[in-house]
Amino acid sequence: MAANFWASSHCKQLLDQEDVDKVPQADSDRGITPEEFRLVKIHMSFHIWRLAQQVKVRQRVIATAVTYFRRVYTRKSMTEYDPRLVAPTCLYLASKVEESTVQARLLVFYIKKMCASDEKYRFEIKDILEMEMKLLEALDYYLVVYHPYRPLLQGIVNDTYKMDLILIHPPYMIALACIYIASVLKDKDTTLWFEELRVDMNIVKNISMEILDFYDTYKIDHQRGLPEDKIAPVMNKLPAKA
Repeated sequence: MAANFWASSHCKQLLDQEDVDKVPQADSDRGITPEEFRLVKIHMSFHIWRLAQQVKVRQRVIATAVTYFRRVYTRKSMTEYDPRLVAPTCLYLASKVEESTVQARLLVFYIKKMCASDEKYRFEIKDILEMEMKLLEALDYYLVVYHPYRPLLQGIVNDTYKMDLILIHPPYMIALACIYIASVLKDKDTTLWFEELRVDMNIVKNISMEILDFYDTYKIDHQRGLPEDKIAPVMNKLPAKA
């Protein structure tokens, strides 16, 4: 891993918002809109989280997996790379990178248990291993991810991985935005503290507004994720496994 964020591949791969929001042509051809593209990423982030709860990995592994998942779709289409397979494979890859390895067979077991009623989500070990190689190529083998985690504000920080913020902003700015939100909610005056940091408060406030707008727009059940009637029509636009 690079000695610091600024020298890392993560820093060099930060993107503009419009690049992250762009729907790949193959997906657009299937009628997937920018909002639906966003919904799929939110839905599959929850899928990764639920699967991770079953195999009992650290939160950092989940965060890295979600980052991989979102980064893949700035380069590949969902039509070409089925998100229902990419999601568990990202968790498998992240568990190895973060030195908390989960066996592929364990992931397959819990996927079948969780998705017993939906064949489209069920895959075999060989599917995950084959997709792992494709993901490594899609990610250009750049697997280092820095996170805005510290022992504070974990709930808000976790929610930022349901958005694309980690692909756009340095993790320390995301962390500061979470602190800013918490200070406002707790009615704490942190003006002087932020002034001493000499950070661009316009950026901090903009990130904070993105997080708050996300809460207001999607009103997601933190245990169940997106309502089935909202995500099912979008997922049905994607090709299922052969």
